[in-house]
Amino acid sequence: MVLFPNAKINFGLNILRKRGDGYHEIETIFYPIGLKDGLEFIENKKDKIVFSGSGLSLNIDPEENIVIKAYRLVAADHLLPGLDIHLHKVIPFGAGLGGGSSDAAFLLKGLNDFFELRLSIQQLKGYALKLGADCSFFLENKPAFASGIGEELQNINFSLNGYYIVLVKPPFGIGTKEAYAGITPAAPQFSLIESVRQTSDNWQKCIVNDFESSVFPLFPEIAEIKSKLIRSGAIYASMSGSGSSVFGLFRSEPQLAKEDFSPECFIWKELISDI
Repeated sequence: MVLFPNAKINFGLNILRKRGDGYHEIETIFYPIGLKDGLEFIENKKDKIVFSGSGLSLNIDPEENIVIKAYRLVAADHLLPGLDIHLHKVIPFGAGLGGGSSDAAFLLKGLNDFFELRLSIQQLKGYALKLGADCSFFLENKPAFASGIGEELQNINFSLNGYYIVLVKPPFGIGTKEAYAGITPAAPQFSLIESVRQTSDNWQKCIVNDFESSVFPLFPEIAEIKSKLIRSGAIYASMSGSGSSVFGLFRSEPQLAKEDFSPECFIWKELISDI
């Protein structure tokens, strides 16, 4: 079975409060984009997992890969055969794009469909929540307002179809713990749900990513990427999640010069349409 797990962006991100368990309450909008990994699995006769990878180097023990963890969760409750699993990694790491969570969620869905496990969406979400706060989002893969620690999802009527998106990631990632270190949680100045309903001309004024206040002073290169996208005509630009990637939305296909960004940057663009 061949699957193509896609990335997401965070359209706005407010950090509301720190909980007693150490996690932070947030609100954000998860939005799926067309940047995709490739994931394939086939049955083998070895009664074990044989994992291989290509594309971006994973540099971790296969058992630590979130895809294998997803398989182990399902296999603990259902009789599954051994599999050859291959992951072609395109979505950058440490970028705030949810690539790992998407890989895991797509494997959960793939196992359910291929082996006819008849797991409900709620059962799949139960597995997903054990893997990552944003993992559940990729099960339905529709624009959603996320709250709690990112696991409470509400589908919303919001579309970016017809806009061009340019995604730029500098040659380094940012750990979530590192991004949270300089954050002071607070109630947002503007309601995120109400802000996205405004015309796009107002988005840059009222939709923010709170992580930028802690990340930009540490990594001015990321702030400069955002500034360059706005200077190039983006109607809205923001860091995604806890970074380090930045995206810009344009009304027409932007003409960006390669020299605008470091040659080591990962750059991707598309005309947004439904996933």
